[in-house]
Amino acid sequence: MLCEPPPADRLMGNTKGRRRRFGSVRQLRSGQWQARYRGPDGIMRPADQTFSTKTEAEQWLTRTEADILDDDWIDPDAGLVSFAEYAVAWIEERPNLRPKTIRLYKYLLRCHLDKYLLRCHLVPYLGSKAVADIKESRVRRWRKGVLDAGTTPITTAKAYRLLRAIMNTAVDDGFIRRNPCRIKGAGQEKSPERPVLTVHQVFHLADVIDPRYRALILLGVFASLRWGELAALRRKDIDLNRRTVRVERTLTQLPGGGHIFGPPKSDAGQRMVAFPDLIVPDLTWHSARFTGANEDALVFVTSSGMTLEYDNFRRRVWLRACAAAGLQDIHFHDLRHTGNQFAADAGAGLRELMDRMGHSSTRAALIYLHATSQRQRTIADAVGTMTRAALQESQSQPGDGRSGTDVAHSDDATS
Repeated sequence: MLCEPPPADRLMGNTKGRRRRFGSVRQLRSGQWQARYRGPDGIMRPADQTFSTKTEAEQWLTRTEADILDDDWIDPDAGLVSFAEYAVAWIEERPNLRPKTIRLYKYLLRCHLDKYLLRCHLVPYLGSKAVADIKESRVRRWRKGVLDAGTTPITTAKAYRLLRAIMNTAVDDGFIRRNPCRIKGAGQEKSPERPVLTVHQVFHLADVIDPRYRALILLGVFASLRWGELAALRRKDIDLNRRTVRVERTLTQLPGGGHIFGPPKSDAGQRMVAFPDLIVPDLTWHSARFTGANEDALVFVTSSGMTLEYDNFRRRVWLRACAAAGLQDIHFHDLRHTGNQFAADAGAGLRELMDRMGHSSTRAALIYLHATSQRQRTIADAVGTMTRAALQESQSQPGDGRSGTDVAHSDDATS
């Protein structure tokens, strides 16, 4: 019986009686060569590309076999999950994230990593793309599109860092070989320096704001506290005799409404902070008039006795007070920033600033150690006073009355 000739796309790499130890190659009708191999999962898989020569196909198989032997093989099907689905799971798998952080991440995903670019018709958005399909070029186009759409560099940097963190996990999960987020400096936030209020501005603001919140302003400055830390203070946390405030918790607003009290953002955030006696009368008056008698009573509450909520406070109280005080573009957090700078100008060292601010790293504290012009003059005056005293002391000792400079000049003349 005559046998039919094999199809043109039948395996052709073994026509001389030799079979490859790993994988196989065949020539397609198009003339291109295809490589196929059996993965560690037992599934027969084709290469993700075809090759112009048989040698190139065999070289690809050799590299793939090496990846399998070195446990570096990436399952090509693993990264087919959509980025949106993978990103949501990434957040849910991190139970230790603070509610505020979760709210930020979901906002960045919703507005900048998923639907944002689709809505603005700039470039294809990332949400529907498979994790394995997000390459360096796509990340660059996405970032450019976000910036071109008017998103601030700070928000773009936050979104980029989140994308990079998610893709790092995709590398660890074996979905991709390397992280496509490789834009140098793209994750760095370059925030403009916030204004530092003068002492006069601080007290003028405290004078014009609703008296219920005067102590909130002064304690925010002179104890360098965050909004959430101030809103969570209880009567028992403030010692007016020792002039200290104990920070053990913070208030966090929940998405959709409500709030929770929890520990500060880091272990260093739990701290004892001293404040000057200058504001003790204000705190004493406030505690007697606005704070409940119970030791667990919140120090700062609304006129109806409710827990402070930042958005409402900003809209109903803060903006009006800033306008009355003639202050423009001042954020509540600038009070803490001002207090930190006051402490640095008063001579607080790096470790002291870190303890006062509740930071475990030096980066934030170093911001306040930059030399201001007033501080420079103070240092220069101190050096001048010290030098003048030393010169007067040397001139009072027996000798020819000449200064060291005069002696040096005469020595040069005689040499």
